[in-house]
Order: sequence, then C-alpha cells, then structure tokens
Amino acid sequence: MWALAWPAVALNSLQVVNSLLDGGFVGHLDRASLVAYGGMTPVLFLMFSFAMSLATAATALVSRAYGAGDPAEYKMATRQSLSLSIVGGFLLSGVCWLLAPWFAGQLLPASATESVPKMAEFFRIYALGLPAIFVIQALAGSLRGVGDTRSPMVISGFQILLHIALNFVLIFPAREVGIFPIPGAGMGLSGAATALTTSAWVSAIIYLAFAGRTRLGRQWDVGIPKWAWVTRVIRIAVPAAIMSVLRVGSLTAFQLVLTRVPDGESAIAALRAAFAIESMMFMPSFGLSMAASALVGQSLGMKQPDRAERLAWTAAHHAGIVTVVLAVPIFIYAEAIAGVMLGDKQAVIDQAASLIRWLCVTEVMFAYAMVMIGAMQGAGDTKRPMWLTIICMWMLRVPMAYVLALPSSAAIFGWGIGMGAVGAWIAMSLTQAVQGVLSIIYFKQGRWKTVKV
Repeated sequence: MWALAWPAVALNSLQVVNSLLDGGFVGHLDRASLVAYGGMTPVLFLMFSFAMSLATAATALVSRAYGAGDPAEYKMATRQSLSLSIVGGFLLSGVCWLLAPWFAGQLLPASATESVPKMAEFFRIYALGLPAIFVIQALAGSLRGVGDTRSPMVISGFQILLHIALNFVLIFPAREVGIFPIPGAGMGLSGAATALTTSAWVSAIIYLAFAGRTRLGRQWDVGIPKWAWVTRVIRIAVPAAIMSVLRVGSLTAFQLVLTRVPDGESAIAALRAAFAIESMMFMPSFGLSMAASALVGQSLGMKQPDRAERLAWTAAHHAGIVTVVLAVPIFIYAEAIAGVMLGDKQAVIDQAASLIRWLCVTEVMFAYAMVMIGAMQGAGDTKRPMWLTIICMWMLRVPMAYVLALPSSAAIFGWGIGMGAVGAWIAMSLTQAVQGVLSIIYFKQGRWKTVKV
C-alpha cells in the first residue's frame, strides 16, 4: 500500500508547495487580482474534477484488467479512456472560453468591478490548457491502475517545477534580487494563467511520449472512442462527474452566501489561500486514496475482495494518523502561514486563518472520507460517493452555511443567525465530519465488492 502511496504523497507535497507559491505570487498582486483569483476557485475545482472523473474510470478499468492478468484489456481501456478524455477536454475548453465573462460576473460580488475582467481573462487563458489537463489525468490514472505511481510523480513533478518557474517570470516585471537581474513579463494575474496552461501542455506531451515505454503501450494514435467502451467508461465516470458538479456547485452556492456577508470580498479572497494551506493536511490522504483505489481494483480483479477491504482500511487508518499529526501545528500557526501567503492584507489573513482552524478540527474525518471514497471508486462504485456528496454538500452544508452566516433580514425565509463568514466556516467543518462518518458506513456495507465494470 505504501509502495504505491509514497510517490503520490511526494507528488501531492510538490502540488502543495505549488499551491502555496501560486497563492503567494498572486497574494502579492493588487486586491482586485486576489479577489478574481479567489473567485476562480469553484471553476478550477470543477474543471479539474471533470478530468479526474474520467481518470477514475481509467483507474477502475485498468486496475481490474491488470489484476486479472489481461494486458490486451488494460491497454485498450487506457486508449479508450484517453480518447474520451481528449474529446471532453476540447469540448469543455470551448465552452469555458465562451462563458468566461458570464462566470466572472456571477461568482464575484457586485462591488468587485475591477476583478470581473481580470477573472474572465484568467479563465480564458486557463481554458486553452484544459485538453492537456484531461490528457494528463487520463494517463496518470491508467498508470496508477497498473501499479505505477512513480512515473506520474516524476512527470507531474516536472510540470509543477516548470509552473513555478514560469510564475516567477511571467507574473512580475523585471527586477533585481540582490545583484542578480531577474527577467519578468509583468503580466500579473494573466501571467499566472499562462504559466498554468503552458506547463500543462508540456507535461501532456511528455506523458504521451512516455506511455509507449510502459505497460500501457503507444498512445499517440488513439482514434475515435468506440461506443462499447464509451458506455463502460461513462458508467463509472458519469456518477463521479455528477459528484464533482454537485461538490463544486455547493462550493459556488457557498461562495454566493459569502457575497452577502460583511466584508464578503475578503472572505472570498481568503478561500483560495485557505484551501492551499489545508492541502498540506490532506496531501497524504490523497496519496493513500490513490493507492487504495488502485489496490482495491487490482484485488477485485484477482477475485480477492477480502484483500481489497483490508488494504482500504489500512490506508484509511494511516491517513487519519498522519492528518492529526499535521493538523495540530497548522491550527497553532494558521495566521502566520496565511500571512506569508497574503502579505499585508490583514482582513484576508484573518478570514483565511479562521477557516483553516475550523477545518483542522474535523480534517481527520475528511481523511477517512477521501480514502473510503477512493477505495469505492477503485472498485468502480461511483454512485454511493455521489449520494454522499448530495447529502453532505447540498442537504447539509449549503443550508447550514446560509442559516449560520446570514442575518434574518438577509435570509429568504427569515431564518438566519448572522454569524457572518465564521458561520460558513463552521458549516464547512461540521459537514466534513459528517462526510467522514457516512463514507465509513457506506464502505462497511460492502456493496462495492459486487460492482461490475
């Protein structure tokens, strides 16, 4: 389990560094750029989640065939998943390009007039990189299915380092650090989007070139998806995609609640930074979730469901222990960490630190949820995680945030406690705990063991 998990944990560690530096770079731009960047949070999550939905299907199909010892099957599963991912990536790219101004106008407070065009421009540049992001996730998911988590670590690790370097050059103008002149394009927030898109395309090309040297075989000439395989991939990917839409939709609704609280701009600006800091706590859980997903699929392919269950519980318990160890210092130093990322924007720092501390309280249950959901998805069971999202995000989190954050005068039905942003943070923390409990219950029911892929 750890043999598969440690490269994913290492990669996630790099991704955390990338998120922190990304937030730090943008955090030192003007307030309008920071608000625009925070407003992009639900959209970025949604697009990445769509890519991960197809990657989830790739891992489930490839790992099951790999566990059964059928190379022709897992090679075909890879090609078909990749083909469908390419089609999906280009379609979403076009849609996002066209709707970028509309998204910006909807997701930011009415007072953030300077931020709207900045967010729209960022979104359009980011949209150009979506096909590459879909290719990366499809091939990384397939590699995990055959037990290879080291190659994604190396390739995506290079992508992250390139992204950081491009951020450093593209965001800020030319300057001197000590006696050394540093080139700079001075593109601001658009430079951050350009760095993200460019590094994604470079990484996608490397993944395609490298795949031919692995068990997956040559992937350059994937062709048009075959209908029989499309239905197999879609059967797994659609519930995962619906779960992603529901999750991001709830985050969008959550963000709309924040637009109606006092100093909503600071609360929205704090979201991206707080989530980047939170990722330091859940990065091991995410890696262990990936390992559990691959090992559960392989074990079911071997016709060993007991082995699958045992490995999933091992991953979940280890994730819980590591999360507790990380959450304690982050809780203590939340304000200092946020201050490093956000410079002198004290109002935003206060909101970010408050959210981080509330998340720390229940992060261990989120760790269990991540691994249990990853294990069920590795078995091809994406329906139960979808229902988890409906219950926790829409039936609990959004209504709870609405009631706790808004005063009675601002609430539609007159039910409001008026705690402001902290009420929304409490709702997010409590529903995180509920998600952990329900995911454990669903997993223990064992219905994932009989799912056909």
